[in-house]
Amino acid sequence: MEKPLRILVVDDSKVMRGVLRKMLGCDGTEVLEAHDGKHALEVLAAEPVDCVISDWNMPRMKGIDLLRQVRQDAALAHLPFVMVTAEAMAQNVAEADAARVSAYLTKPFTAESLWTTLRGILPGDLPA
Repeated sequence: MEKPLRILVVDDSKVMRGVLRKMLGCDGTEVLEAHDGKHALEVLAAEPVDCVISDWNMPRMKGIDLLRQVRQDAALAHLPFVMVTAEAMAQNVAEADAARVSAYLTKPFTAESLWTTLRGILPGDLPA
């Protein structure tokens, strides 16, 4: 039996974490949550995950800073990382690309577009 997909959702909004949990919560996908980048690093140190979906703007540590730290950690450097933001500014997209983001999603988005993005960066068969 294949192990369930484990995704870490990082967002300072409890509501947005809930929305993402609902969008991802199919076919046994396990969703872990963190309320900011610093909390996400604690979760990543304790729990193996298959992917990180992170908001850009958060207190204590922004998503872009989390992405940079993940990419600098040899154990996590190749972890698929999706940046989510309400701002589709070219400067932010360029900054995320320079930090080696796997994919970029602009709010609002649908469950379908989220899964399309995940299928593009994760190996194996994912829910349709």
